[in-house]
Amino acid sequence: MKTTDRKGMNRRAFLKNGVAGTAAAMIATPALAESLMQMAKSEPPEFPAPVYRTLGRTGLKISTVSFGAMLTPEPEVLRVAFDHGVNYVNTSRKYMGGKNEITVGAAVKGIRDKVYIATKVLSESRTKADIIRDVETSLKTLGTDYIDVIQVHDLTGVTSALLAETKETLALLKKQGKVRFCGVTTHLNEVAVLNYLADDPDQFFDTCLVKYNFTSDKRVGTAISRAAKAGIGIIAMKTQVGGYDIAGLGKITQHQAALKWVLQNPDVTAAIPGMKDLTQLKEDIAVMGMSFTYADLRRLDRYAEAIAPFYCNFCGACEVGCPHGVEISTINRSLMYAEGGYRDIHLARTTYNELPQQTMASVCTGCQECTARCVNGLDIAAKMDRARKVLS
Repeated sequence: MKTTDRKGMNRRAFLKNGVAGTAAAMIATPALAESLMQMAKSEPPEFPAPVYRTLGRTGLKISTVSFGAMLTPEPEVLRVAFDHGVNYVNTSRKYMGGKNEITVGAAVKGIRDKVYIATKVLSESRTKADIIRDVETSLKTLGTDYIDVIQVHDLTGVTSALLAETKETLALLKKQGKVRFCGVTTHLNEVAVLNYLADDPDQFFDTCLVKYNFTSDKRVGTAISRAAKAGIGIIAMKTQVGGYDIAGLGKITQHQAALKWVLQNPDVTAAIPGMKDLTQLKEDIAVMGMSFTYADLRRLDRYAEAIAPFYCNFCGACEVGCPHGVEISTINRSLMYAEGGYRDIHLARTTYNELPQQTMASVCTGCQECTARCVNGLDIAAKMDRARKVLS
């Protein structure tokens, strides 16, 4: 995929239109232009004024950088974010071995009316009894009597028949006042899921938490726009492309540049980067109100080049070439949780072990040669071998 296609921005047009910020940047070399832009900027405040957008038909005004709490061990970190205007948090009972909702509940104690909580039913829960059990458990764990956004987790494809009982049960929970709005999450086949939401005649689901970043196929951006126009509130996850630590990319980090890329799309309400500590919190929320610049574009080019040998963008295209139906995308996502910026072996193994055994990397040991092919050139056989060593 060409750089200009992937980023949605042509460098020559970028400079011609003047969005780099200064007249000098229009005529300078790229290196000089970046230096001039950085010199012209004042130091950003440690905690910037929050920026809010409307979450689709819910009408909720949420911070454009909201809180992905998946790896946050201490409620104090969340509380600092809330005290500085972040007002939406995404959690799940399965995160941190069941402890994450407890952490979020402690952080919102006394300020529940100021923070919107999104959590999930378990990915395997599709029956009425299972969904009610999940919601009741989350309410108790969070220490609240309502959930703002309950999400059906990890959809990879949808049909009305598949979701009929789910919709009926969530409608009942809404009527009881236990949930306010309903959404879905998706890591794979995002276009199909987004288009389903846009075309749903019931307009049942209000939000979509979707994998979206500067490596995403242009069709994902198109589907996001279509869903947003249909009233779906779009929350972006996996925005920082693994969060790998790559040094020497400039004053604005690659993680900040990646967030800025996502938030330049007006159809995205917010991003929910995972934030473990105050350092990551300050780094991420600093981008609220910043524009995406040509310097950021170049920075992301260098980041993409650095992670190309090992990063999978979970498009799923390789899986059609596997005769055994190995779920390569989810396995690679599990590896990313173990070895990327997440550095969470428990999350990695939990995600991996949710796969049916017949689709795990262990199946690959009987193959003389891997027939699955990555469109970006990843060595899939090597990745599966790595998964067997790290995740088993």
